[in-house]
Amino acid sequence: MAEKDELAESLNDLFTSVSTMIKSELQGTNNHLELLEKMNLKVAEEYKGFGDVASGLRVFVEQLKSKSGSFDQYVHQIDAIEQQVTDFEAVISMLDNHVSLLESKVQSLYQHPPTSSNN
Repeated sequence: MAEKDELAESLNDLFTSVSTMIKSELQGTNNHLELLEKMNLKVAEEYKGFGDVASGLRVFVEQLKSKSGSFDQYVHQIDAIEQQVTDFEAVISMLDNHVSLLESKVQSLYQHPPTSSNN
């Protein structure tokens, strides 16, 4: 009977050891799963933040497009004013040349007054 008790005790120890080993492995697996869950939650939180940033950027880009559209009319006005200034500069240059020519004629007349033919 002592052999049966010893055998039963050995088997009981074996089953207890195997049970402890399986519990440890299951606990390790459970710990890994909990860690993965925490990591997934953290990544999801960060991606949510990225989504918020992307949404904010989309709104910002739309606002910039709207503002740049309103600047287009001013750009056209500036281009028109620039063309008018160029035209005025050309007219002023022509007038300046004409005034220079008239000044030359007037100076020439003062230096060589016309002689009167009544004498």
